Amino acid sequence: MALLEIRNVSLHVNSTGILNDLSLEFWEGYVHAVVGPNGAGKSTLANVIMGLPDYRNHSGDILFEGKSIKDLSVDDRARLGITLAWQEPARFEGLKVSQFILASVREKKEQEVDRALELVGLEPARYRFRAVDKTLSGGERKRIELASILAMKPRLVMLDEPDSGVDIEAIERIFGAIDHLKKNGTTVLLITHSARVLEKADHAFLMCSGMLVDKGETAKILEYFSGKCLPCPHKNVPDLNSGGKK
Repeated sequence: MALLEIRNVSLHVNSTGILNDLSLEFWEGYVHAVVGPNGAGKSTLANVIMGLPDYRNHSGDILFEGKSIKDLSVDDRARLGITLAWQEPARFEGLKVSQFILASVREKKEQEVDRALELVGLEPARYRFRAVDKTLSGGERKRIELASILAMKPRLVMLDEPDSGVDIEAIERIFGAIDHLKKNGTTVLLITHSARVLEKADHAFLMCSGMLVDKGETAKILEYFSGKCLPCPHKNVPDLNSGGKK
């Protein structure tokens, strides 16, 4: 069953098409990936699903459990169990890690903080009372943001470039958290141009120029990263560092 459906969604910014008649289905309980070169529209899609203010003026529809959420606010979508972890986690001066993790949790118990921190490989005694500010590294903030999502127990979580700016230990912990989310029934959407992250998915979509180019099992879409050029409307010079010959 599709938990989330994107139906013929198009988004234009200053007369430039960012998403073009995009239709996708994300099945409940699966790990999905949306991949493609820089500028393909991957992060824009996540922002549209989340309903961020600058991404509301789109055509088409978005359905969650078969019901349109196009007119719902970010807060309303969050109450349905939809959440987004950005590529660059936010800093919150003066806010403690425990407060940040419990902010969107119904049962505000310290045990939830400790459990979530342990799942992402951070020692609770060292991090519980630290501030979510510049004293934390990018990797630490990313893991703390993921800990807050684990404590939240969302229905759908979108992770934008989860391996960006983190070391090997951190990415292994992040992968473990993705496994935990899937095991507990959360639908996961990975926004990535990394073959390693793609391998964590059960199913993937390949985007280019705001359009769906291909979809299928992970092994099929992995061919994009091995240099096999797939049919694509992209007319720009390819960024070979992004993982493919677009």
